[in-house]
Amino acid sequence: MNKYFDINVQGYSIRCKLYYNKDLHNHTDVVIATYGFGGNKDNKAIEKFADRITTKYKGYVVVTFDWPCHGMDARNQLIADECMLYMDMVVNYCREELKAERIYNYSSSFGAYITLRYIQEKGSNPFDRTAFRCAAIKMYDALAQGISEDDWNKLNKGKEILRGHERKIKVTKEFLDDIREHDVAAYDYMEYADDIIMIHGTKDEAVPISVAEEFSENNIIELYPVQNADHPFSNPDYMDFAIQKMIEFFRK
Repeated sequence: MNKYFDINVQGYSIRCKLYYNKDLHNHTDVVIATYGFGGNKDNKAIEKFADRITTKYKGYVVVTFDWPCHGMDARNQLIADECMLYMDMVVNYCREELKAERIYNYSSSFGAYITLRYIQEKGSNPFDRTAFRCAAIKMYDALAQGISEDDWNKLNKGKEILRGHERKIKVTKEFLDDIREHDVAAYDYMEYADDIIMIHGTKDEAVPISVAEEFSENNIIELYPVQNADHPFSNPDYMDFAIQKMIEFFRK
C-alpha cells in the first residue's frame, strides 16, 4: 500500500510517497529511498524494493520524495545544497513524525551522490545502514559526458540547458561547477564503512564500475559487482539480486 503526502517546512514543500503494509502506525524501521537524476518519487525500482520489504517483513515502511526540480516539485533551479536540505528534512520527519527507531538509506545514482555528500557535510551518518546501487560517485563526469558542444557554449554564456528523463531539468554552469568542486570520491568514509554496501553493474555505461571499485577500496566498503548489469539494472533478475542484497543488509 502507499500514500502521498507533503512535508512543509521553512517555506519548502517536499512531495513524498510512503509505502507500507496494512497498518501504517505499526512500524519501527524506515527506509529512505532515492533515485537518479531526472527521475521522480514514482520510481519503479523503489516501488519494487518497497513492495518486497514491506510485505515480507513486519515493521518496515519506505519513504521516497521528489528532489528539487524533479517530479512534482515546485522549484525551477537545481541547487545541490537544497537537495541536501530536502534529505535533512525527510530524515527529521522520519525521526520525529514517523517515530523511526532505525533509519536506513537506499539510494541509486544521483541520489547516492547526494547521500554521500550529505553525510560528509554533516560530519556524521544519520543512517543505521546505507545501500548504494549504481552510485554516481563521479557525478560531474556522469552529467558532463552527455553535454553537446552547443550546450557547453550555452552554459559558458550563462545560459541554462535541459537535462533529464520524465521531467526536463534546467542545469546551469553554477550547478555543474558545484558538483565538480564537491567530489565525494575525495572524502574519507572509512568511519562509516561497516554500515555501507555498494552494488554496481559491470556494464554500467553512465558510471564505470572501475570508479565504484576504487571508491570501495579506498574506504573499505563492501562492493557487490553484478555481471552484465547496466546502469538502471534493466534486467529484472539483476534488480532482484540487488534488492535481496539490500534487504539482507538492512535486516542484518
